Amino acid sequence: MEFVDSESARKEVALRQAAVQSPDRVRKRASLLRYIWFNRYLYIMLIPALVYYLIFHYIPMYGAVVAFKEFSITKGILGSDWAGFEHFRYLFSQDKFWEVFKNTVIISLYRLAFGFPAPIIAALLLNEVRSRLFKQTIQTVIYLPHFISWVILGGILINLLSTDSGVVNNIIKLFGGTPIGFLSNESYFRSTLVLSMIWKEFGWNTIIYIAALAGISPHLYEASVIDGANRFQRLLYLTIPLIRSTIVLILILRLGGIMEAGFEQIFVLYHPGVYRVSDIIDTYVYRIGLTDGKFSLAAAVGLFKSLINFTLLVLANWLSRKMGEHGVY
Repeated sequence: MEFVDSESARKEVALRQAAVQSPDRVRKRASLLRYIWFNRYLYIMLIPALVYYLIFHYIPMYGAVVAFKEFSITKGILGSDWAGFEHFRYLFSQDKFWEVFKNTVIISLYRLAFGFPAPIIAALLLNEVRSRLFKQTIQTVIYLPHFISWVILGGILINLLSTDSGVVNNIIKLFGGTPIGFLSNESYFRSTLVLSMIWKEFGWNTIIYIAALAGISPHLYEASVIDGANRFQRLLYLTIPLIRSTIVLILILRLGGIMEAGFEQIFVLYHPGVYRVSDIIDTYVYRIGLTDGKFSLAAAVGLFKSLINFTLLVLANWLSRKMGEHGVY
């Protein structure tokens, strides 16, 4: 009897708790619906972006199964024979794969180490410019290369850096120097890639940091001036800490794409003479997938690269939260 009474008592308590909680749930649901209705036009504008990502990013994920099959165009994805992890075992046994993996990591780290600080420094310098006309002129000039494709920029770089008739090497020869093979010498090719990438993209990437700097209250600067802080101290102890969250967020996103070493740029500029230092995973996938027709092998390489990017993204986000930042999610 005591057991029955205790069971009935627990059920009664649970029912009372549910009765108390249910109005709260109803209120929260009603509040959420009111919020969605109030911002309905914003959600409507969000629909095209959601449809784009659904069609071009989420639905194609089904194609990743090709990495585990002996894909045949005539049989299709479903009809192709199952291969399991055979393609991955083959890849990991190839010296060429580890060579392109090493090149991808090295070039990506170069781009991160030298390319990531460049827009931050440019934004901080532009923020100190007081002449509006001069500031807008500089911004326009450094934005322009972003809108030029790598096909055109590749031709420009070849004309500038060619050992035979390049403008840069002609100047070097004019001063009695020896022409440098910026695009033909393995020792210089990676540096040329990184510097040309920075030149093309750093101006465009400053937009985010300039927007973050514009959100800093001028009253904070006025107070720091009254306290006797000079320009460098205001930069070090006020400006940089206030945009730190933006810097960390962009860094997390960059780490999540660490295996993206710049396919378009390298594809336009590289050649067999510099394959040993410039051949990356994306160009390797292009050759074995589209040129050689080994679709399953190319899918396996791409899936492996995506898993590394995903792992680094999650790890970087976890570290940012440990450091007190919000992170991506």
